[in-house]
Amino acid sequence: MKQRCTWCGDDPLYVRYHDEEWGVPVHDEQRLFEFLILEGAQAGLSWITILRKRENYRAALHQFDYKLIANYSEDDVNRLLENEGIVRNKLKIRSVIKNAQGFLNIQAEFGSFDTYIWGFVNGVTLQNYLPSLAATPAKTDISEAMSKDLKKRGFNFVGPTICYAFMQATGMVNDHTTDCFRHQQIPI
Repeated sequence: MKQRCTWCGDDPLYVRYHDEEWGVPVHDEQRLFEFLILEGAQAGLSWITILRKRENYRAALHQFDYKLIANYSEDDVNRLLENEGIVRNKLKIRSVIKNAQGFLNIQAEFGSFDTYIWGFVNGVTLQNYLPSLAATPAKTDISEAMSKDLKKRGFNFVGPTICYAFMQATGMVNDHTTDCFRHQQIPI
């Protein structure tokens, strides 16, 4: 039996996410946007709640097409507020649009969001050697710097803890515990 990070438990959806996605470096623009939005949606909720709604988000947000989302109207906000398959929080929904606009601005400035965001870790996955879940930080100096810069650029729902969760999810940091089979598989 494979040893995993204890946070994923035995829920098949969580296990699949842990084994196949969490901590794997992401450089695709649309996937980076998806994780940014889903991590923000998680604020105040559990990640499993968001994972269970992920396909609904994909359908509701045109597969996280940030170019379309950046031009959403008030009708789109209302459509999303009526969608029971996603988190129906007006501030979070409005932040999706605002963050899509900011995403496009960063692409225009840096050439890609990938170049910008991975610049916080010099383009390389940070390798942590955590003996247990309890040793995992909620935020770091890097996630605080990322949060501050994103907020300065008009992003919402990008606090330091959300930014750190984003870093973990997108493989900017390897926080698989040292006893987890995935720890050694995440590229340096």
